[in-house]
Amino acid sequence: MLLNKVEICGVNTSRLKVISENRKIELIKIIRHGTPEEAEQAREEMINGNLKLVLSVIRKFSGRGENPDDLFQVGVIGLIKAIDNFDFEKDVRFSTYGVPMIIGEIRRYLRDNNSIKVSRSIKDTAYKVMQMKEKFISETGREPTVSEISKALSIPSDRVITALEASVEPVSIYEPVFSDGTDTVYIMDTLSDENDDNKWLESIALRESVKTLGEREKMILAMRYLKGKTQMEVAKEMGISQAQVSRLEKNVINKLRYNS
Repeated sequence: MLLNKVEICGVNTSRLKVISENRKIELIKIIRHGTPEEAEQAREEMINGNLKLVLSVIRKFSGRGENPDDLFQVGVIGLIKAIDNFDFEKDVRFSTYGVPMIIGEIRRYLRDNNSIKVSRSIKDTAYKVMQMKEKFISETGREPTVSEISKALSIPSDRVITALEASVEPVSIYEPVFSDGTDTVYIMDTLSDENDDNKWLESIALRESVKTLGEREKMILAMRYLKGKTQMEVAKEMGISQAQVSRLEKNVINKLRYNS
């Protein structure tokens, strides 16, 4: 299972390092303005320091029968593109910029490699059904019904239906439905899903932002929103006033909004 996988592409995922946001900016600057040798070293550190970001993204795509190693390699390509295009002068966290780039690369890979396997027996039946349909149309000028096909070929109606469905080219959810030359809308973008990518991206950005909080700030969040305690209960447990809890809580929320 991907979540418990220790090695992907020969990388021991339990030993991956995470670098700070400030260090990421430093490395991007070196990549842009350092000597070729410095830039190469900084680039390698930047990639290795963000591999856990790639892992967090490919978990989204687990359970689709895809090889985790393949998804990881594709995700790293997206990461490298994010590193090459990230503008450190804008007030945006690298993870906030990088995650959509990684997702986009994986989507393209899945779109280009997506296929539905059909068994040989169904293909053979589909071939017979299509031949019978062509002959029937040429003789009668209309499409045959499922019952007529079933009777002519001496096969059950449900097999006829399966064969007809198999003969229709499947439409991928990654199929583009609109493009204005810059942005492309895919079929999956038009589908309603409570767990859509936007909410998921917000979740990742929020988790990244929580990491920047102090221990007391994390404690207040945990007690208020995970344990459901009142400000008065939090104040009593922490040994501070309710007004202080209220002020700290408001500051934490504002900080999370700003960072994510």
